[in-house]
Amino acid sequence: MPESKFQASVETSIQNGRLHLRVNGHLDAERVAKLWPKTSDALKTKHLTSVSVDASKIIYCDGAGTALLIMIRRTGRRLDIPVEFVGMPDDVSAMLDLYPPENIGRVPVAKPKRLEDLVGLIGQTFCGVLVGFKEHVAFLGELFVALFRSFLHPKSIRAKDFFVVVEASGPQALPIVGILGFLIGLIIAFQGATLMRQFGAEIYIADSSGLLMTRELGPLITAILVAGRTGSAFAAEIGTMKVNEEIDALTTMGLDPVRFLVIPRIIAASLMTPLLTVFANLAGIAGGAVVMLSMDYPLVTYVNRLMEALGPADYLSGLVKALVFGILIASSGCLCGLKTGEGASAVGHSATRAVVSSILLIVLSDGIFAVLFFYLGI
Repeated sequence: MPESKFQASVETSIQNGRLHLRVNGHLDAERVAKLWPKTSDALKTKHLTSVSVDASKIIYCDGAGTALLIMIRRTGRRLDIPVEFVGMPDDVSAMLDLYPPENIGRVPVAKPKRLEDLVGLIGQTFCGVLVGFKEHVAFLGELFVALFRSFLHPKSIRAKDFFVVVEASGPQALPIVGILGFLIGLIIAFQGATLMRQFGAEIYIADSSGLLMTRELGPLITAILVAGRTGSAFAAEIGTMKVNEEIDALTTMGLDPVRFLVIPRIIAASLMTPLLTVFANLAGIAGGAVVMLSMDYPLVTYVNRLMEALGPADYLSGLVKALVFGILIASSGCLCGLKTGEGASAVGHSATRAVVSSILLIVLSDGIFAVLFFYLGI
């Protein structure tokens, strides 16, 4: 079949303010994409009084061609000028009739944003955060009830699924936690050495490194890594099940999705996060030891300073933080997964929301712990 049969064109002419458009040929997506700019430019001519479209030479018209004709009609409606179609084939007219003019509203004119709009946007965002926080608190309450029932009936937890989650959220995360903990400990020690060298107090690098790692940075770094690695994985896994209607199938079979999917992940994350924190603390302390050794201090001196500076409360406070962080991360990931909407991008949005909300909750709870420990003298 000759190529010329599949050509398309738009011929334009203007007489006394009346725009004449002659649309010819094969209107498919590829050819309409080339005709659209020319047609749009012609419709932007100033002082138009009417538009006439000669469609008698249209050979073929698909959805893209119909969109071109609708754009012409909509532009006329926006400019308050009549648009007339002449000689349109019956099949093209039938497609165009599916989109009557009364269903095509005027194009809204963008209004400049005012201060009231900005205040309203801030208010809506704040209300959204409060609603999300309320949902998370309600979900935590449901989780604690389900956890209590699971402890009363341990056989209700599938051991195989539980250990699979434990392996994914614990041992497989050791390399990245160890590397990051070691580097953070190294950085802290070097930064402390720069300051303490002015006073000849380099020996106290051990105190600062140990306290910062065990009380604050160890749990915090581990929690952020778990949020980005494990929390997003929980949201993606459960979100995929939601999109594939597997959760609906569980409900239909009489299985509680919270007990079946969420509880093993909550327990695994709450157990693995403190253990990963211990590993991060050891790695950070090892990084501080490297700095002390580079400054010609013996290792035994570093260890002795750590034993003097750190007490049981320092270790336990960090582990309590890690336990709470693990529960918050896992619950946030599972909640975002259960709230996954429909569509190809829904799972990605759920994973993103899980990471953002987890980090927000981590920082918020860490601030609460800091105030609480200050007043308790811990």
